[in-house]
Amino acid sequence: MSAVQEDLTARARLRDAAIEGFAAGGFDESLRAIAARAGVSAGLVRHHFGSKELLRAECDATVLDRYRTLKTDSLKTEPAALFAQFPSSRESGILLVYILRSVRDGGSAGRLFLERMVEEALVFTKGAVTSGLVVPSRDEDARVRLLIHQAIGGLIVYFAMRPDTPLDDFVSVMEQFYAETMLPTLEIYTEGIFTDRTYLETYLAYIAETSSTPADLARKAP
Repeated sequence: MSAVQEDLTARARLRDAAIEGFAAGGFDESLRAIAARAGVSAGLVRHHFGSKELLRAECDATVLDRYRTLKTDSLKTEPAALFAQFPSSRESGILLVYILRSVRDGGSAGRLFLERMVEEALVFTKGAVTSGLVVPSRDEDARVRLLIHQAIGGLIVYFAMRPDTPLDDFVSVMEQFYAETMLPTLEIYTEGIFTDRTYLETYLAYIAETSSTPADLARKAP
């Protein structure tokens, strides 16, 4: 292996150690602790990334890329094969907890991460609509944003109500979360809630009569 290849391998190992460290302990995890997790010196972290902020930015990008791949692959997998893989892997648990911590942490980094999640979800949702797996929406952007916000909000509330959950036990976190949320999630996505279309049709008629869009109504709200 060349020196350049070794350097790239070391950088990837440090990045993955940081992703796991941030997921396990939060974004206050020190560079020294991340270096120890990767089995290298703290100076090597600064050599590759320069600062903790730049390291986190690369971690965010990598988590989003892996989240996209996970979602895309799941949409291409037959349901029987998909559920045969449950409970999900440790790697999926790391992604779940990293996303939880990133959004819960707030700040500009957390908000940017959430916006990128919405952008990623919009891409694979449009693909699912094209393939016939998902029904189209009158406002795809708004639907995707709502679903992501509800999913992340539900994740935050779920673990807020279980403060003793060891978030660094990534496999157990995945087992617990999916065991309690998968059935109601699939019911809502597949069967909906209302037994008829009255509320939707009435709302659409109201918008048509007032020449308003949902965005217009949102701006008029107090």
